[in-house]
Amino acid sequence: MRVHPQNNVNKVFDRNEAIGTRAVWAGEGEYMVEGATQVPVVHSVSFGYDDIDYWLEVAMEKKPGHIYSRNTNPTVRAFEEKVRILEGGEAATSFSSGMAAISGTLFTLLSPGDRVVTIKDTYGGTNKIFSEFLPRFQIDVQLCDTTDHDQIEAEIRKGAKVVYLESPTNPTVKITDLERLIRAGHEVGAICVVDNTFATPVIQNPIAFGADIVIHSATKFLGGHADALGGVAVGRKDLIKQIYHYREINGATLDPMAAYLLLRGMKTLHLRVKQQSESAMKIARFLQTQPLVDQVFYPGLETHVHHAIAKKQMKMFGGMLSFSLKGDIDAVRLFLPKLKFAHLAANLGAVETVVGPARTTSHVECTPEERAALGIPESLIRYSVGIEDPEDLIRDIQQALDYVAEKMPALLTT
Repeated sequence: MRVHPQNNVNKVFDRNEAIGTRAVWAGEGEYMVEGATQVPVVHSVSFGYDDIDYWLEVAMEKKPGHIYSRNTNPTVRAFEEKVRILEGGEAATSFSSGMAAISGTLFTLLSPGDRVVTIKDTYGGTNKIFSEFLPRFQIDVQLCDTTDHDQIEAEIRKGAKVVYLESPTNPTVKITDLERLIRAGHEVGAICVVDNTFATPVIQNPIAFGADIVIHSATKFLGGHADALGGVAVGRKDLIKQIYHYREINGATLDPMAAYLLLRGMKTLHLRVKQQSESAMKIARFLQTQPLVDQVFYPGLETHVHHAIAKKQMKMFGGMLSFSLKGDIDAVRLFLPKLKFAHLAANLGAVETVVGPARTTSHVECTPEERAALGIPESLIRYSVGIEDPEDLIRDIQQALDYVAEKMPALLTT
């Protein structure tokens, strides 16, 4: 991993400015050219040097520069630096997708015979790594009940190379006590990794609670416009250097155009997340009043199992919620197509509202039996709140629920 000189702008944004200001300005100053006010998209695969001795020093990471875009690229580096500053990490490296960041981090840190302690409620793709891929390499995986912090802490105390957490979780938005569990991990010498995709650095900074590495699927809230795939790992310089080396050799490189789109999206991150969080709270409270809604999952609700922990470690409660309908999947089949202001799609964190059942979004890789074991009912709907007016979204949900009630009137008497 090449560490480029920090200009004065980046140094200031490491320490003093509000996150909204950092989201707009951080990480970009070094890469402006010819007076440009925006970071350029550098599509060049390779970078040339007339002086072969200087070229060698760049290749050996003794001087700053770029050699080949599978390794580093100016546009990509600006994106990494912005995320690094927002999360408060020592270093950052990017990937072609969020799952590439997660798998690359885990396969960098873990070797045969190691033990990893995690929770059952990780994103479906992450869960597959823990349940299917890591065990093939004789890595001991302990999946814990996400709501039982005593059990998680007890398993950590048995020893772990890595403690892997996600908070809020996807799709049931459960909360893990980051400070408590990271402390427990460090007591046994574990590397603590946190997926911060749902919260974003606007809402919480796991590094402030002691996390060694923070991971984002940048495809989601960071980019915010559903037009670019990407992932990023931020944290301790020594660990990020190892993760970067794994990524540069294995090749899951972030494309410069995607990096540019993610950079552009991040300029409005704080505005989007604030609006989405405020709207999600209103929608969650509305759903609690609806007779056809069986359960509502949102950490901002006092009824949430870990509401107190969420209040402690989150500045807002985020733009993600989920809920289940009476009438199981038949009700879901009626409800979803009636929504006017929602994409029915497997994505989240976008400016538009995006909705779908867990069985075709977060946990499509799992069987119905596996989803049931994870506490995910087939009628669970994941609702990613966009930046639309919340009253319009509420009216939209209401008319879709009315349609379900019209077609399945017996549900109102159960």
